[in-house]
Amino acid sequence: MIGGSTAEAELGALARWASPAPGITQAERLTRLDRLRALGAERGADAVLVNAGPSLHYFAGVSWRATERLVALLVPVNGEPRMICPAFERGSLEAELAVSADLLLWEEDADPVQLVADALPRGATLAVDPLLPFHYGETIRAAGLTLIDGAFAIDGCRMVKSAAELALMRQAKAMTLEVHRRAARILAPGIAASAVVRFIDAAHRALGASGSSFCAVQFGRATAFPHGLPGDQLLEEDSLVLIDTGCTVHGYHSDITRTYAFGTVSDEVRSLWALEKAAQAAAFDAVAPGVPCEAVDAAARRVLEGAGLGPDYRLPGLPHRTGHGIGMAIHEPAYLVRGDRTPLAPGMCFSNEPMIVVPDRFGIRLEDHFHVTETGAAWFTEPQVSIDRPFP
Repeated sequence: MIGGSTAEAELGALARWASPAPGITQAERLTRLDRLRALGAERGADAVLVNAGPSLHYFAGVSWRATERLVALLVPVNGEPRMICPAFERGSLEAELAVSADLLLWEEDADPVQLVADALPRGATLAVDPLLPFHYGETIRAAGLTLIDGAFAIDGCRMVKSAAELALMRQAKAMTLEVHRRAARILAPGIAASAVVRFIDAAHRALGASGSSFCAVQFGRATAFPHGLPGDQLLEEDSLVLIDTGCTVHGYHSDITRTYAFGTVSDEVRSLWALEKAAQAAAFDAVAPGVPCEAVDAAARRVLEGAGLGPDYRLPGLPHRTGHGIGMAIHEPAYLVRGDRTPLAPGMCFSNEPMIVVPDRFGIRLEDHFHVTETGAAWFTEPQVSIDRPFP
């Protein structure tokens, strides 16, 4: 249903998620570290350095974002992990650290890079997190270590999700789909996009998430811009609505977009909405183990180009990749885009969102996520039914 309710009524009907998925166990984290060591050893690395951010959360349970202070996990291919952290953060670190690690603490006037250098033999090969700031990498190199890109090891672990990870992602996506459903019910002429954003954040919290990880609410012409326009909008009758939002559950993301009619929209909009749905279905059908990521993007583009859109990134058409990997980061490798030849494998998870943009007029994005199975793909959330019926 679109419209007919209020934010108060919809929030009042929500409760914390009845059957939450279990968090990641210490045993699974230890398996991840073993896998990281094995991948590092295969490339001749003596250790892997994992920077603060999603990868540190993945391996060690520490959910801190990267800042100007070095916080990182040093994982020798032989030996126990070592956690590098400012000394004054020790209590906060120990409250979250989910694996056993020696603490290498540094004071504010010390050089944390020296802790990395001292922990390894001079000339040792260190595989570094691709998200480690450049200046730290260069300082580590100057201290006598040989650096290589650690993406092969870090992303190599994170790209393929376990059953426990899939369960957490399934919950996050189910929660966000429920929030989408209720957001559609509160729409009314004159409602501000900001009011819908506030409702979506409150609804995610009511279900037990820590709020929305992001939220974009676009009406009418603003839908033609993939990430919206500045300023607040008011919803008018007979408008296209595009809402893109997500949350996290134990650090695992959801990210779902629905585009639908509020009132009456033109036959042109309806025709391109149907084409968008066909392109999304073609991308899904192209998925199978061993297929390169770029082939999924190509499948969606063939549908659009067959209808006279594009080609490539030309507009009207699809201005960006068909999809992105998702897990502990909302966008993470691999990517469904030309040039990414990463072979699909069971457990990999992606968005599927081959957006159609008609410049300065309107845009249509249907975004659901799938995970690769032994035989093809499986949806986390069922795609939108129709332009007038956004939810089953």
